[in-house]
Amino acid sequence: MTGAAEVRFRRVALIGIGLIGSSISHAIRRHGGLAETIVGSSPTASTRDKAVEIGLVDAAFADPAVAVAGADLVILCAPVGAYARIAKSIGPALSPGAILTDVGSVKAAVVADVGPYVPAGVDFIPGHPIAGTEQSGPESGFASLFDGRWCILTPTATARAEAVERLVQFWKALGSNVELMTAEHHDRVLAITSHLPHLIAFNIVNTAAHLERVTDSEVIKFSAGGFRDFTRIAASDPTMWRDVFLNNKAAVLEMLGRFTEDLFHLQRAIRYDDGEELFQLFGEAREIRRGIIMAGQDTPAPDFGRSPQTKKPPQG
Repeated sequence: MTGAAEVRFRRVALIGIGLIGSSISHAIRRHGGLAETIVGSSPTASTRDKAVEIGLVDAAFADPAVAVAGADLVILCAPVGAYARIAKSIGPALSPGAILTDVGSVKAAVVADVGPYVPAGVDFIPGHPIAGTEQSGPESGFASLFDGRWCILTPTATARAEAVERLVQFWKALGSNVELMTAEHHDRVLAITSHLPHLIAFNIVNTAAHLERVTDSEVIKFSAGGFRDFTRIAASDPTMWRDVFLNNKAAVLEMLGRFTEDLFHLQRAIRYDDGEELFQLFGEAREIRRGIIMAGQDTPAPDFGRSPQTKKPPQG
């Protein structure tokens, strides 16, 4: 791993101090030497006060432009729907030579929304750490969130190679594996691995809640493991996921169409008692699960690898 001195930043500005922003702060401080100063920005006074109180940031500001002044690493950790407004605000305050990145779950829309406000001399390198939990807020973060997880970077054409390498080493120091790809390819991959599963979870939980002959108490009381874990995913931040779907519309609709076709295939197999086809499909799906475990992206333990104490599973 590259030494801390080689990836050290004078001032890291976290624009948004929720789960990901607070976890970045914890991971920076765990590593030691990655940043001299960490500042944050949030429009909510209670969030700013709590972030300072628990030591996430050295200072917190309501105005993101104040937070980024003098920063050599700026990380947008707000919902992606707010990026254009934030970028317009902070653009004139960004320092020449600074790296501007983000943690959003979509990338092409981020390039389109933020890019026009990035001044010359600032390296814009969108990013996405594929890690998270259903929790939110400054107290939800923890230093090990990124350990062994993937962080995807989608550098823009004007980003300098040395800036990209510096950000790669920063994320590796936080515990992540790093992959580079185009913004468009990222959005297609995440549409199937993260966005569609969340859409299905939101829908199946609401379907269960709206069944006429099943009461709310029965849905809760008799939740089997599968439905219970769907509710965990469906507990994710509604603002964040609203913005994800609206900003990755084309890729999500493409994958949703493919999923619908495959669902009709399953429906047909059940209707016509095609047990052989069902067994083959379920077996193929099981092999995917084994591959995820072998790749170190989860454990074979029950409850998605969660311990009863932490309940903080990886989630895209």
